Amino acid sequence: MGRVYLVGAGPGDPELLTLKAYRLLKEAPVVLYDRLVDERVLALAPGEKVYVGKEEGESEKQEEIHRLLLRHARAHPFVVRLKGGDPMVFGRGGEEVLFLLRHGVPVEVVPGVTSLLASGLPLTHRGLAHGFAAVSGVLEGGGYPDLRPFARVPTLVVLMGVGRRVWIAKELLRLGRDPREPTLFVERASTPKERRVHARLEEVAEGKVEVRPPALWILGEVVRVFAEKEAPVDALALGG
Repeated sequence: MGRVYLVGAGPGDPELLTLKAYRLLKEAPVVLYDRLVDERVLALAPGEKVYVGKEEGESEKQEEIHRLLLRHARAHPFVVRLKGGDPMVFGRGGEEVLFLLRHGVPVEVVPGVTSLLASGLPLTHRGLAHGFAAVSGVLEGGGYPDLRPFARVPTLVVLMGVGRRVWIAKELLRLGRDPREPTLFVERASTPKERRVHARLEEVAEGKVEVRPPALWILGEVVRVFAEKEAPVDALALGG
């Protein structure tokens, strides 16, 4: 029985891979990879590559991924399961670890740079933001998240929330967040196609901000402070 490595591919830039992830990709006989893994990272792997990405609403495909992992683990000395960002942050890595262990497959997690950090902004900052929280904009089965625990967090990071940004913004306003709170969307962070869009929370709630997935969404005063240090990024931050 071969070992399965759950490897974090990072947010996109191949130079953000860990040395261990790079070595495993170079040596792996087979790599099962997700939808958001950058093509430049995949190009590092000379072995067989199997696409197992899921679109929103395809949660049932996870069982198929489990079966493929088990089949390849039985056929190869080791297998790389490659996930964007970090495999244990909104990547269902825990489910895959538990499945493989139940079937007697040895597993090792190789952490990656989570996309939470890909904006380059400090999620905490002395005297400004003493903590942060991350939330997924989509729950299992397409449900909407309960945002009440996140309403007062100094820095809030939303992943997989672009398609529901208007609803999320309205809900956060209803829960008491400041309508003029600065927010930042980062599309395709750390890649040559990166695009940064600044807007106030109220502008997002009004549907005035155009963003394309995949994108990271950060809310909080750290956005305002560090926006002053950036070059102008986009005209979509309506109203200044």
